[in-house]
Amino acid sequence: MDPEVGANRTSVTEFILVGLVETEQLQSVVFVVFLFAYLVTVGGNLSILAAILVEPKLHTPMYFFLGNLSVLDVGCITVTVPSMLARLLSHKRTVPYRACLTQLFFFHLLAGMDCFLLTVMAYDRFLAICRPLTYNTHMSQNVQRILVAVSWALGFTNALNHTIALTTLNFCGPNIVNNFYCDLPQLFQLSCSSTQLNELLLFVAAAFMAVAPLVLITVSYAQVAAAVLQIRSVEGRNKAFSTCGSHLTVVCLFYGTGIFNYMCLGSEESSDKDKGVGVFNTVINPMLNPLIYSLRNPDVQDALWRVFVGRKSLT
Repeated sequence: MDPEVGANRTSVTEFILVGLVETEQLQSVVFVVFLFAYLVTVGGNLSILAAILVEPKLHTPMYFFLGNLSVLDVGCITVTVPSMLARLLSHKRTVPYRACLTQLFFFHLLAGMDCFLLTVMAYDRFLAICRPLTYNTHMSQNVQRILVAVSWALGFTNALNHTIALTTLNFCGPNIVNNFYCDLPQLFQLSCSSTQLNELLLFVAAAFMAVAPLVLITVSYAQVAAAVLQIRSVEGRNKAFSTCGSHLTVVCLFYGTGIFNYMCLGSEESSDKDKGVGVFNTVINPMLNPLIYSLRNPDVQDALWRVFVGRKSLT
């Protein structure tokens, strides 16, 4: 490389986030819609968490993991939406370089944790249905805490690796991010240096944090389905499928949008589509999860009734 070229490079100190829309009238609509979605998401997930804490019937491993998932959903939407709302209010689209990296770190921390937690929840259902006699032994409180702690550690490692790798890239020219939050695909497009190693890291991380958990979830539920079909009671089969169906719906939403978001790296044409996928990842999915888990679950519904009305749940 020519040393003069390296010496003349300028570092980008801030990025400009385009956001979802550019017209001022539509920005007002987006602000109201996303503020409402944020309040509903935080309220719904905290309600699920409160129901799990106050209802003794929900003090089981499955709901312990569901409570952790609710915390992740609140964190995921909080990492992206409040800052977007603040920019809409101030009409200021710039975000400092360090703030962009910080947002990216926490987003990938929570998303990585989500991957492993969904896998843990599938493993919990496998043990409960296929290994009921040894369930309490294999899913003790210590085991539950260890599984959650390992999930956090793996998510932290993944996010830290991506953030450190991103700091090695040189941003010397364009600084317009065609999205409403900072993420890897859009930042790769702005790099003046090669992103091959970063994309390779993302590919390896995807194999470890997305493909491997998805395979484990699929294998777990294949065995669960085989076990449930052997249950003679129709009521028993329906209850088992209802419990597992909620989790499978969340898995399909999470992995479906996640895979679509990262399979077109470096494609400028996909940027507008990425915005829609980003809305699903950061807003729609966290907002739907409380509804999915409570819609066909009478235990959660009774616990929520107790939280809001102040009476004991019906038995």
